Parts: sequence; structure tokens; C-alpha cells
Amino acid sequence: MNKIKILWVDDEIDLLKPHILFLEKKNYEVTKCQSGTEALEILEDTNFDIIFLDENMPGLSGIETLSEIKEKKDSIPVVMITKSEEEYIMEEAIGSKIADYLIKPVNPNQILLSLKKNLDNSRLVSEKTTSNYQQEFRKIAMDMAMVNNYEEWSELYQKLIYWEIQLEGIEDTGMFEILESQKVEANTQFFKFVDKNYPDWFDGKVKAPVMSHTLFKEKVVPEISKKQPTLLVVIDNLRYDQWKAFEPIVNNYYKKEQESTYCSILPTATQYARNSIFSGLMPSEMKKRHPDLWLDDTDEGGKNMNENDFLIAQLKRLGLDIKHEYYKITNERAGKTLAANFKGLKDNDLTVVVYNFVDMLSHSKTEMEVIKELASNDKSYRSLTQSWFKNSPLLDMIQQAQQLGFKLLITTDHGTINVKNPSKVIGDKNTSLNLRYKTGKSLTYEKKEVLEATDPKAICLPSINMSSSFIFAKGDYFFAYPNNYNHYVSYYRNTYQHGGVSLEEMIIPFVVLNPR
Repeated sequence: MNKIKILWVDDEIDLLKPHILFLEKKNYEVTKCQSGTEALEILEDTNFDIIFLDENMPGLSGIETLSEIKEKKDSIPVVMITKSEEEYIMEEAIGSKIADYLIKPVNPNQILLSLKKNLDNSRLVSEKTTSNYQQEFRKIAMDMAMVNNYEEWSELYQKLIYWEIQLEGIEDTGMFEILESQKVEANTQFFKFVDKNYPDWFDGKVKAPVMSHTLFKEKVVPEISKKQPTLLVVIDNLRYDQWKAFEPIVNNYYKKEQESTYCSILPTATQYARNSIFSGLMPSEMKKRHPDLWLDDTDEGGKNMNENDFLIAQLKRLGLDIKHEYYKITNERAGKTLAANFKGLKDNDLTVVVYNFVDMLSHSKTEMEVIKELASNDKSYRSLTQSWFKNSPLLDMIQQAQQLGFKLLITTDHGTINVKNPSKVIGDKNTSLNLRYKTGKSLTYEKKEVLEATDPKAICLPSINMSSSFIFAKGDYFFAYPNNYNHYVSYYRNTYQHGGVSLEEMIIPFVVLNPR
């Protein structure tokens, strides 16, 4: 193994002999020099892993030397060592991107710690993370065998996402693969749980988790106040891990008061789940109470055009006398327009913004090869979401909301899953087109790969005709017709879809934040 090479620049280098001997015993190779000019000459011919640089030297000062080093060898970490505690020197050094800042007199262990922090950081973090996950792996496996209610599944899923994000940056890809297989197993067990328990959540015999149709009443209404305006942002198709990806950006402006999850109804599809949020009703009840607003899968027209009408009806039913406005953002231009006029919303008690970008992103992945390349797995999908959010009009709105004192609620209608396995299905020409759920009559399918609802009424879904049934894809399956099967499968495999039964689609975030 090659020795780590250190360049130490100090006009009193001879006084540092004990430090240098200490490092040499630890197998570091130290090159000494006494001025900035000498250091720059050495750097012309030799590469170093790190530089220790005295700030106060005759001739070329430490700050001036640092500036020259950064021009020539920007990637080498530089640790500034100084007698001075003057704030302006610290600020100048930090502004020049130093790796560390030490105040004299320094002891050998401080130097060693700085080396570990700057050179061994990724290895040490990688080893520690791997070790911690190995310990946690057994506990997660045991928990998985014992889980028997929604709250426990939510906790387990959040734990898996925590470890997925921790492990995605480490060097040991083997550990990440173990986690991936644990997620697949978790989805298999979660499917069994939903298959067994989902219908019971609607007959009043057991306590149901908060779901799409109870979200507004249970979680949103308690946060609405005449004393403070509330901004409810519903980001379509946002998974829990995608929220975690851009949470640090939101934290610059807002303090998180509460983070929880709720359960999306089936199908985990916008026309069902989001209408359910705004109406406070399950789909069969929406169709019955609001036949003028509800559209079935086979009906012509946009299925989410009446969300504000559903919301107005729910507010009236709940006896809420509040001033509210509703906006749906489906493109960049609409987002910029709303951001430009955001100050005008401060007198509302509740402002609802439905943001469709993540939905467009996940669907466009099936259409655009570029997006397919950029979001080939969950890690890159999170990264793409974070990149979008950083540059979106939505972040501009959140910044303005903070300045205007809005409470902020962030949620979604359902998540999405990367589909990998085709499941053959046959239906007539009126069968719905979604890749993760189907509704129609005379459906033929692989029973072990679906959750079947032969009586839609039992799970509060409308029947398009007397013999209609629903099927929902399990885990990472997607439905494919036998005609043109191979082309269809290669086209949709490894794309992000929703509508079925998975942790990613059903266990989704609800976050309450207050301005910093």
C-alpha cells in the first residue's frame, strides 16, 4: 500500500520535528519546506495527498500561498495552521475552500485527526455504516416476521429507506445488494399483509390507518388556523425516499414539527387517490354523491379536473368556514406564474398547490430515453428529484411562504415503484390501461401475482358494470398483454409505475413544518 504523502509548509519547520517523527512512525511520508515560494516549486514536480500550511510566514503569506495552490492543484486538501484567531483570517481561509483550520500550538493527535477526517473519511464512514447495517440486518429480518399492523409496517419501511440512503454512498456494493433483497422480501410480506387486512379497514370492525379519504380531516384540518396562513403542497407521485432526498433543502427555510406517513388507497393512482384526498370520500361514495364530478376509468375526459369542487364540498361537509384557494401546476410556466404572484395568497387561511412535476417525470421516463438513462434506479431517481426541486418554482414558493409566515404541509397522493417483472393479463377492449392495476370484466391473470377484488364494493370502489372486478399488481410486477408481449415488456421494464400494492406506492409522507 502506498504511503500517504504530506507537504508541510512552515517557516519554523524545525520546531515541528516531534510532530513529523510522530507521523512518520504512523507510516505517513512528510516533505518539509519553509516558505510559500518553495512549496509552489515543489508542487510543480510532485503530487501530494494533503498540505499543512502555516498562515503567518515571511514573504508569500499562507493566504497568498493557498490562493496559488488552489489555482494549480485545486483537488489537494489544504489544512491551514495559524497562531491568530482573527475572524477575518478564518473567513478568508474558509472562503478559499480550506479542508480544515487548526490553531497553534497543535498537538500530534490534532494533526492525525485532521488527516483521518480529510483522507480516510469515506473509508471510515463506509466501514462504520456497513458494520452498523450488518447489526441492524438481523433485527429488520426479525421485525419483518412479526409486523402485523400499518404503524409497524410504516416504521419498518422508514428504517429500510434510512439504510438505503446511508448505504448508497459507500464503497461496498455487496451491502447495498443485501439491502435491496431485504426490500424485495419486505414487499412480499407487505403484500400478504394488505391482501389479508385491506378490506377490513372499510367495514368499521378494525381501526384503519389514516388513508387518502381521511387524510384531510385527520391530518390537514388540525393544522389550519385563522391566526396563520397554511400552504398545503401535494406533490403528485412522491415517494417517502424522494421526500428525504430534498428535505435538507426545505430545512434551510422551515423547521420540521412532525413527520408521519399515511396509507394510499387502492388503486395507488391519481384519479382515485388524489380525488379521495380532496373529497374526503372513497371512490364508490364519490361516484354516488357527486355523479357530475366523478369519471370512471372508461369515461372520456380528464379524471382529475374537479379536485377543487371536491374540496369545496368537503369543506362544507366539515363545517369549515375558511378562505381557501386551489392551484394545480402541470408545467414550469404555470409554476413561475404562481411564484410571481405568491404574495397575493397571504390572506388565505388555506392555499392548496398540487404539483404534478414528479408525476410527469416518472411517466416521461417511459417516453424519453434521456430520462430513462438519468433515472435507471432508485438512487438516481432520488438524485433527479432533488435536482428538480433545487431549481423549481416550488422552492421559490416555499422560500416566499417562509418569509410570509405560512405553515407548510407537504404530502402526496401515492408513490411509485420501479417495475421489473411482467405479469400476463387478458381483458376485453374496455379494460383499463394502467400497468399496475386493471379493472374490467372477464379478466384472466396470474393469481399469485395480483391482489384481486372480485367484489369492488368491499373495498369501496365503483363497479363500471355488474361483473367488473379490479386486480392490483404485487411488488415490482407490471401487467402485459400477450399480443406483442416482448416489445411491450422491454419497453416498460425498469420504468416507474403506480397503481399496485407496494411499500413504495402505499406508505407515503405527510410533513408539518413551521418557518425558521
